[in-house]
Amino acid sequence: MVPELVATLAAGIFAGAAIYINLVEQPARLSCGNELAVTQWRPSYKRGTVMQAPLALIGALAALLSYSTNRRFTWLVGGLFLLLIIPFTLVVILPTNKKLQSPELDLRSDEAGHLLRRWGRLHAVRSILSLAAFLLFLVSLRWRQ
Repeated sequence: MVPELVATLAAGIFAGAAIYINLVEQPARLSCGNELAVTQWRPSYKRGTVMQAPLALIGALAALLSYSTNRRFTWLVGGLFLLLIIPFTLVVILPTNKKLQSPELDLRSDEAGHLLRRWGRLHAVRSILSLAAFLLFLVSLRWRQ
């Protein structure tokens, strides 16, 4: 039962933080203009990475461990959703991150605003994956009873 609880907790925390970013932090930062928005995004993203990367990995590993012992498909699918966040971030989102972090980026430019809006749309994929995993885990815990 411990791996299931760890996976559910990690997915729930990840999903809550990711959804908060999409629904609250990102719109607020975008309302401040490109220069301030990118300036705020840079340290926020670094801090978020420190929190969210381990949550995705721990949640995925705990879910896959649970699947290996109980063979419930929900743990496998949810674990893969969480695990998928990592390569998605590294392959799909990282190029946008690097451009946003580049010292050559003109923070007042339309390009800066476009990159930040793109980042928000890409980040929404992580929100959806983590929420789906969390909901699968909750359903699986409920079925367990």
